[in-house]
Amino acid sequence: MAETKSYKATRAQSERDAIRLLCSELIDPQTRIRLAELLDTYAFVDALNHAVYKSIVSVGAVPLKRLKELLPGRVTNWGFPDFELKEYLGQNGATDDVDKLFESLLELTDQYPQENRRAMGQSA
Repeated sequence: MAETKSYKATRAQSERDAIRLLCSELIDPQTRIRLAELLDTYAFVDALNHAVYKSIVSVGAVPLKRLKELLPGRVTNWGFPDFELKEYLGQNGATDDVDKLFESLLELTDQYPQENRRAMGQSA
């Protein structure tokens, strides 16, 4: 059972790192949305991470300052009143190692497709 928790915790941390990339001041708003689209079919293991992701997507291509203003209210509306934005910004306003964060996002898109997604050619 400990392996499952460890796996889930590792995956949740990768989700958080991917979201940290989306909240980075080093990418522009259009790039944020294009990167977010890569996670469109991903099945999040952490409900808060999923709510933050959905909130980022719903805000659209806005400047980072505006995203930071809108995100707490939107995540709260998803049912997470104790949401702490700073947990998703990393050190120095999300200037973490962008390569590491980008790698986390790509890892999620490569290995964890949405569990109810059908293979190509499968019928309903």
